Amino acid sequence: MSGTPSERLKELGLTLPPPPKPAGTYSSVVLDGDHAWVSGQIVLQGGAILHPGLVDREVPPDTAKQVARQAALQAVSALHDALGTIDRVRRIVRVTVYVASVPSFGRQHEVANGATEVLTAIFGEAGRPARAAIGVASLPLNAPVEVDMVVALTEA
Repeated sequence: MSGTPSERLKELGLTLPPPPKPAGTYSSVVLDGDHAWVSGQIVLQGGAILHPGLVDREVPPDTAKQVARQAALQAVSALHDALGTIDRVRRIVRVTVYVASVPSFGRQHEVANGATEVLTAIFGEAGRPARAAIGVASLPLNAPVEVDMVVALTEA
């Protein structure tokens, strides 16, 4: 695969979900100089959380990995909405994946791979970020996964 991130997205057969709408007093994306901060993304489907609950209790780890992938695509959609294109992404600098999980679950990093694998597929090596995979007791609306990103941009 080669070309721009937009071209790779098409080659991969991926369609970005609709850009997220903030549900509170915050912005989906904050642009400052040559960086963008993408707010935490949880995945809704039909107005409800996709696969609600704790990972390794209500949500199997493989399902949570797919939710992380979808949350990363939603973050890319937020970037596209803010920038008008994803082709201005120079590098995905950092991704944090929060995994609402039972206390004994220790495979948050495997869930987080869902997010970073799709980013690497779209942006190539520039999509391979520094990353944190963090287990938490709960997330907004009982979401199993939340993903946020810091992105370096090219000039407009």
